[in-house]
Amino acid sequence: MNDTLRKALLPSGLSDTLMPDAAFEADMIELMLGAFAAWGYERVKPPLVEFEASLLDGPGGAIAAQMFRVMDPVSDRMMAIRADITPQVARIATSRLRNAARPLRLSYAGPVLQVKGTELKPEREITQVGIELIGSTALAADAEVIAATADALRSVGIAEPSFDLTMPNLVPLVCAAMKLDAETAAHARTALDRKDAGALQALTGLTASQRTVLAGMLSAAGSAESCVGALQAAKLGSAAEALVRDLGTVVSHVRSALPDLRLTVDPVEFRGLEYQTGISFTVFSRGVTEELGRGGRYPLASGETATGATLFMGSVLQGVPARAATRSLYLPFGTTAAQAARARAEGWTTRAALESDASSRSAAAAQGCTHILEGGAPRPLPSRT
Repeated sequence: MNDTLRKALLPSGLSDTLMPDAAFEADMIELMLGAFAAWGYERVKPPLVEFEASLLDGPGGAIAAQMFRVMDPVSDRMMAIRADITPQVARIATSRLRNAARPLRLSYAGPVLQVKGTELKPEREITQVGIELIGSTALAADAEVIAATADALRSVGIAEPSFDLTMPNLVPLVCAAMKLDAETAAHARTALDRKDAGALQALTGLTASQRTVLAGMLSAAGSAESCVGALQAAKLGSAAEALVRDLGTVVSHVRSALPDLRLTVDPVEFRGLEYQTGISFTVFSRGVTEELGRGGRYPLASGETATGATLFMGSVLQGVPARAATRSLYLPFGTTAAQAARARAEGWTTRAALESDASSRSAAAAQGCTHILEGGAPRPLPSRT
């Protein structure tokens, strides 16, 4: 391997984004942020690196193992590279914007860096786009975040996103109502989260009625309305039943705003949502195997509550329709500045010859242009195959 190629090597999970993909991603981010702005979400831009203690406060503690650490030579304090932007927005809301009127609506976009990827998603640098609605306990806030997220996805061409709703606290509340011992509750939660009906049936320490209730929760997963109905008919204990009523209210609010949005419920899912309370969700889209994003309600260190959504651009872009080729106009050497300005005003992307060339058409094709300025007018070039 020569020295040039060696210098081009990047660490595992990191990559360069080249043209035209980098511009396309930037355009999609701005479209989504524009959609969020239409719902009243104002953009903030936290730094890539902060003091470790700040990033670990509140919701950041759940992702401590994914943070890179560095020593700040100025303050001699440990810093961390953000692995998620949500904790930073929470910090901004509870410090710099602590006196701002509530509910506070904030949006953001930027890269995060994680220590490890997964087998399915080996990328360690991820671009996040999201919103946080801070300071409201109303269930309408949960519904608004879902509806605004669906709107943002539709703004980039994902016409049929699917939101899988869940309640991370539901199974623990049901186990507590059943007065299960810690070991039995842990095994029950594992069996439910793995969707392992056989393990649930084989689990000792459960009465027949308890096993029926837990199995019913497992089988209730499906469309939002049918699942809510099944859960409301079950005897889950007062705290769990209140949470199910909240779910029903959120579904009703979302249906009022977006009656055609695909909503499903998985009442026993909780992995990756441990720090969240109330209603949470994962976003999917047809034709994309990975989740597009996640969201839900969570507590802030200040005692406030917030609900938000984070979208992962790598996954989102897999579901975005291919962009039409950009019309690009080659300006042969000698084209006047006025001609070039007029072409750009008409919507052309221009590439100008910087010196005389033997064949303007060959040069235009090599530059990837679709047209060339000839006789004062754009002329199409033969399409490349």
